[in-house]
Amino acid sequence: MKSVPEGPAPAPTAQRLRVRYAKRGRLRFTSHRDISRAVERAVRRAGIPVAFSAGFSPHPKISYAGAAPTGVASEAEYLEIGVTEPCDPGRLLADLDASLPPGLDVLDVVEARTAGFAERLEASVWELRLPGADAGSARSAVEKFLAAETVEVERLTKKGIRRFDAREAVLSLEETDRTAAQVPGQSCVILRMVVRHMTPAVRPDDVLAGLRHVADFAPPIPPEVIRLAQGPLDATGEPADPLDLDRDTTRGGDTGPAGEHGGG
Repeated sequence: MKSVPEGPAPAPTAQRLRVRYAKRGRLRFTSHRDISRAVERAVRRAGIPVAFSAGFSPHPKISYAGAAPTGVASEAEYLEIGVTEPCDPGRLLADLDASLPPGLDVLDVVEARTAGFAERLEASVWELRLPGADAGSARSAVEKFLAAETVEVERLTKKGIRRFDAREAVLSLEETDRTAAQVPGQSCVILRMVVRHMTPAVRPDDVLAGLRHVADFAPPIPPEVIRLAQGPLDATGEPADPLDLDRDTTRGGDTGPAGEHGGG
């Protein structure tokens, strides 16, 4: 017979809340594990009545969906918190944001009213700032990349070198207005791309590797990468706000409980 933990069972989850937060500045170099720890500490400091799992090693019911890679800034990171008593989303936003370190900033909180949140994150909008890069070379490389049927790149993984097509996932790629990122005396190319979430995931650095492959284009210094949005693709091919279904359940979908780990 299996042993069971002594003491009362953990309080059930009464409500789930979905949180959009940003990863900015130096915090973009923080690993996902360290961000998880920071969030758990902030939840305790804020006095949020987080629910815990059962078993010998209870852990807070906080789940993450679509986390950006280490070293990449983001304005669209998502997590879900299960709580043991109903919380006002606006109050939770203010309390959690005040308890997190600067650079991890809470932007939006809604009550989870629908299932399948992780499946809504179909694509991401990425912006790459390339100081010192030549605009004409970048434009030519983008044209060649989009004209190619496939662009195979390689990435070193835990299981060794993996080769895959970086072109299929890219729904749009363009050089945008460079004025906002101009550094005095230095040009700055800005690339904006919409990339569909696939397996294996195609990252912005994979697209840069593809540009190097098709046109020998490479920025002189490492780029600054930021995710601007992620969510379900709308009719224009752009990611919409994935929290909209929870704000307006009249648009359809399952309005009942989505499970303890519906956030991913």
